[in-house]
Amino acid sequence: MAPPMPQPAKLSGQQSVRESLRDAIAQLECERVPSAGLAAELLLMHTLERDRAWIYAHPEYELDTETRETYFSFVAARASGVPTQHITGHQEFWGLDFAVTPDVLIPRPETEHLIEVACDRLGAQTGSGGTREVQIADVGTGSGCIAVALAHELPTVRVIATDVSPVALEVARCNALHHGVDARIDFVECNLLDAILHGSRTTGRVPRPFDLVISNPPYIGRREAATLPRDVREHEPEIALFAGETGTELYAPLIAQAAQVLKPGGFLVLELGHDSVEYVTRALNSPEWAKLSITNDLAGIPRVASAERRS
Repeated sequence: MAPPMPQPAKLSGQQSVRESLRDAIAQLECERVPSAGLAAELLLMHTLERDRAWIYAHPEYELDTETRETYFSFVAARASGVPTQHITGHQEFWGLDFAVTPDVLIPRPETEHLIEVACDRLGAQTGSGGTREVQIADVGTGSGCIAVALAHELPTVRVIATDVSPVALEVARCNALHHGVDARIDFVECNLLDAILHGSRTTGRVPRPFDLVISNPPYIGRREAATLPRDVREHEPEIALFAGETGTELYAPLIAQAAQVLKPGGFLVLELGHDSVEYVTRALNSPEWAKLSITNDLAGIPRVASAERRS
């Protein structure tokens, strides 16, 4: 359910696109909202159901009173800390539009590095010359952005996407359906890879052993909660943010489970928290893993750890 929108003062008369943007940016900057200009643009695009090119091609277009009131109710919500994506219900990821709600983590640009590393690791298995069906597990799928992006990018993959949250899985299913890849993604409610491993304990073998396990797990420590931006701390789901007091608690069990379900030569790809690279590197420096690689994001921060399951 969308968050309630703070109601601005009643507006009267008309106002141009240029004037509305100016006033909205000023209001957001006054509340120290990050990227105020971008937020004002996105909210106006959402209000008018127009793209950015149209907005800037029609600066003199006049908003009537009702439209202005709607727009500035969105601006007031953003000024109060509600994320832009929760107001619009959308976020772009990997060039695709994803529905988002307060029940899922908002996809971040940094997470696109996971897709890049996964595609590079899988290589010829999924390229134009590869026809073998490739099995992927996306752990903690949230909005489904990783699973859907991989299924959209790589036509021979099948994905099992897990999450502990049933409402998050419903959002992910909707996104998979929207992008036409729902037939190649199975959504499973469980913690980490528990459902897959439970099947192996029941039948005596691991079903559908995987070529790739990929995850953007919770990696923020609860002791860091007060340092988070207000829109993250107050509006994004705690279950998708926090992993114990230090933020590293989920990596060890996830790495251990991945070692059990990956084929020899299969790959593990993990998103890293801002201070988790040493912990994850130590965990992957074991006889079960080879070809450990760390990928930095555009800011030079270690963002992705990947390793190969030894034969």
